[in-house]
Amino acid sequence: MSVSDDERVEPDAERMRLLRAVADDLRGESSESQQLAALLYRVSDLYDESEETTPEEIYRNVRFILEVKARGGLGR
Repeated sequence: MSVSDDERVEPDAERMRLLRAVADDLRGESSESQQLAALLYRVSDLYDESEETTPEEIYRNVRFILEVKARGGLGR
């Protein structure tokens, strides 16, 4: 899937690093903190110059993560 220029967020290495640092700080033992860290890390991909993703793709991915969590995991 190709990302068009109008869907692409401008790369911002500082913002990407900040989001990932916050995600690392939040990651803990609880499933909620791990889930939130994963969501922040995924959002940080928008600002990573090496990633080709769109806000819509991030939204769909985050929605899937939340749905899996609500079902109790992938195996259910």
